[in-house]
Amino acid sequence: MPRTRHTAAFALITAATLTLTACGSGDPTAAPAGTAGSAAKGAVPTTDVVSGVKKDEAAAALLPAEVRSSGTLNIASSVGTPPGATYLADGTTLAGTDIDFGDAVARVLGLKPKREVAAFEAILPALGSGKYEVGTGNFGVTDERRRTIDFVTYLNDGQGFAVRDDSGLHKVTDLTQLCGLPVGTAAGTTFEVTLEENRHRCTEAGKKPYDVKTYSDQSAVWSSLQQGRTDVVMSTINGLRYAVKQQEGVRFLNEFKRLDVGFAFKKGTPLAPAFQAAVNRLKTDGTYNRILKKWGISASGVETSQISPPEIK
Repeated sequence: MPRTRHTAAFALITAATLTLTACGSGDPTAAPAGTAGSAAKGAVPTTDVVSGVKKDEAAAALLPAEVRSSGTLNIASSVGTPPGATYLADGTTLAGTDIDFGDAVARVLGLKPKREVAAFEAILPALGSGKYEVGTGNFGVTDERRRTIDFVTYLNDGQGFAVRDDSGLHKVTDLTQLCGLPVGTAAGTTFEVTLEENRHRCTEAGKKPYDVKTYSDQSAVWSSLQQGRTDVVMSTINGLRYAVKQQEGVRFLNEFKRLDVGFAFKKGTPLAPAFQAAVNRLKTDGTYNRILKKWGISASGVETSQISPPEIK
C-alpha cells in the first residue's frame, strides 16, 4: 500500500496529528483508563495490549541462530498518522498498529525491538542493503514489490476515497468517475501510481483528465480537501476511516481495492517463517484481535499470516 513519504520530523507529525484531533476535546493523546476499544473522537488509543505477550519457543526456534543469540530485532518504522503509526504528545513515544504488531511479534520471538524511525520511501531499499532486518509502514503487498521484497502479512487494508460532505460523489467504482476533478493523495504512494496510470482513460472517454495533486505529508492532503483545493482524497482504507471520525465536514466514500499488508524484509530472508509463526501465535492467544479492536480495524483481520502472497486483484 502506501509508499508515502512520511517524514520523521516531529513538526510534520504534530501537524498531522493536530489535523486529526482538532475537533476533539481534552487530552488528544490519552484514551480513557481501561478502554480496550478504539479511542473516542480526538484521542489516540494508548491501552497496553502487548506487554502480556509471552515468548513462544517453537516460533523462536525458527529464527536464524545469530538473530536468536543477539536477542534484538532491528526494525525500521515509517511514522505518519493513526492508525498505522504516529507520535504521542511527548514527541518520542510511538503508537499505532504497526508499532503494536512489531512489538508483539518481537515478544513472541523472545527478542527486544530496536526501532529506528525512517522515511517511508527509504525503508525498502535499506532492507536490501542489510541496514535493517525488518520494516513496517503499512506496506501493501504488490506483485511489483514482491520481485525485490519478501513480506509476512498481518493485516488486510487497501485503497479508498474520502470527500467533503457537500460532494455529489457517493461511490467510486471506476476512476473515470473522477474525471475533471482535483484529487489529492500523498506523494510516492501506490495511490499516486494508480491515479497516474489511469489518467489516460479520461481522455479516451472524451473527458477532461482528473488533476492529481500530491503532498509530502498526510495533514496537507486533508487540508487540501477541507480548503477546497481538492475534491477527493485517495488513501488507505483504515487511515481514511480513522481520519473522518476526527474531522467535521468530511466523509469516507468507499473502498476501492483491497491489499494485504505485511512486515517487509529483503528478498530471501530467513526471518519470514519465524515471523509468520509469531503472527499466527498472536491470533491463537487473542492478542491479534485485541490490537485490531484497540485501533478500531477489526474488519482488516486476516485468517492466517502468509509469506509473500500474490497481490489481491
